[in-house]
Amino acid sequence: MRRFAQFLAVDWSGAKGPRQKGIAVALAKADGGPPALLAPPDPKGWARGEVLALIGALKLPTLVGLDLGISLPFHDAGAFFPGWDASPADTRGLWALIDRLCAGHPHLEAGGFLTHPEAARYFRHGAGATGDRFLLPGATSREGRFRIAEAAQRQQGVRPVSNFNLVGAAQVGKSSLTGMRMLHRLGGLVPVWPVDPLPDEGSVITEIYTSMAARLGGVTGTATKLRSYEGLNDALDALGSPPVTGAGSIGDHASDALLTAAWLRRVHTARDLWHPEGLTPEVARTEGWTFGAL
Repeated sequence: MRRFAQFLAVDWSGAKGPRQKGIAVALAKADGGPPALLAPPDPKGWARGEVLALIGALKLPTLVGLDLGISLPFHDAGAFFPGWDASPADTRGLWALIDRLCAGHPHLEAGGFLTHPEAARYFRHGAGATGDRFLLPGATSREGRFRIAEAAQRQQGVRPVSNFNLVGAAQVGKSSLTGMRMLHRLGGLVPVWPVDPLPDEGSVITEIYTSMAARLGGVTGTATKLRSYEGLNDALDALGSPPVTGAGSIGDHASDALLTAAWLRRVHTARDLWHPEGLTPEVARTEGWTFGAL
């Protein structure tokens, strides 16, 4: 199984603006030690373009985990956007479409896609503002559409929100769309598993879900956010990682990134995580996968 020199976890943000307090980046070294936060170039927070540049310039073989959805549901309807003739055939086509429709929007924001008259029909935007194609005909749930990987996540005891849902604190739709713009801009410079095959050497990007890392760290119940150094260090200990320095409260973006970097280091050699049951070549090409989902 592939070995990496380091593990980079990114807690991402889909918010508007040039810099994001909601982005946290943590690094765990393969040879041990506690995970560490990387300081943004500006005290106001990371710019999404700076994270893009950081990933694109990696020199050491790095397993990168991005806390966002790298694609949208496809297999439930045979299309990302059933009924729209511009619906792409695969994940890279989806990234390109989103980036093209957002060309006039700075900071890798996704507003240009979400306000497009056709694309907007597939999303829940807010109270009383749900697109007429948010649900498939005959849908029995009001939650929206899910990828095969997200169904696998649910079987492991976590509750992902549909990437077509832009409402609520748990939604990751906007984060996912801005992340897809970043992945398109990387242009294949770093392979994205499983859209791209796992390379024999060098760095690779994966999608992560921080709640799954928290579960392995012993966090139970519906709330998986860690907001104290004591809770974070208990979870790190369960992952076999040394503790980080600090006491009292810690922001959940920082704790998510730190814990997930240590989790990637702990689990990356597990062969079954690279070969989950539901991951067919067609699913890899269209929906991608979440590393850690089985």
